[in-house]
Amino acid sequence: MLTLTFFNHAGGAAKTSLALNTGHALAQAGLRVLLIDLDPQANLSAWLGHGLVPDEQTAFGVAVSGDARLPEPLRTHGLSLIPSNLHMALSEGQMMAQEGATLNLRYALEAVQGHYDLVLVDSPPSLGKLAVLAALAADRLVVPVPTRAKGLNGLPGVLAALNTYRRLRPELRVGLFVPTLYDSRNSHDREVLAALRAQLQPLAQPLNYRPATWNDSAGAGEPIGVFAPNSPAAQEVRALAQEIADQTGLKVTVSRG
Repeated sequence: MLTLTFFNHAGGAAKTSLALNTGHALAQAGLRVLLIDLDPQANLSAWLGHGLVPDEQTAFGVAVSGDARLPEPLRTHGLSLIPSNLHMALSEGQMMAQEGATLNLRYALEAVQGHYDLVLVDSPPSLGKLAVLAALAADRLVVPVPTRAKGLNGLPGVLAALNTYRRLRPELRVGLFVPTLYDSRNSHDREVLAALRAQLQPLAQPLNYRPATWNDSAGAGEPIGVFAPNSPAAQEVRALAQEIADQTGLKVTVSRG
């Protein structure tokens, strides 16, 4: 079982979109995929129609207790989902009072080894305890980076956080950097992409800025591969899912549609 956490402390980088949609593409390719939403905003959960769930259905118990087990996941669109809710934010205060609490999810996942091929964790846009919990649970991080000045300027913070996390998990590293929100018509985007290519490895092909398709998919409560399976956005998602698989050692072939 491989665990990947979609990580960037900045909001709007497309962590949720990529976790959900590449997860769906990899599930369609035959993998048993578990999504874990750790963001109190619960956007991933809401996208899949589970925006209002009790605390017992979330990872709250695991976050605050080293003895807790993950709840039984929900099933939707071929995916298993442990959703989030606003109360997840309250777990951070309890985690601060417990030494080693940020490794709780890592330990809880050991109990479901063999149940899944792939676990994808959607981390919150922060450097708080929940983001650390998400990062330390991972075998690899997937880091979306918007092709904007904000994305480029935020990279030192991401890399500094990774170095901090390695004190507890020396083997932790980035499996793939993913340029997002790319618009090739914009010279600024092209310049940022060139800078990312010069600085980062491994770097995926950029994910193009297609707000209408992405927003409509979220509004419909469906992965983009269900909502618009033949769209350019869905084709890019499948290509990215294959890149993630190739870079992290998953033995799977994702259909390009």
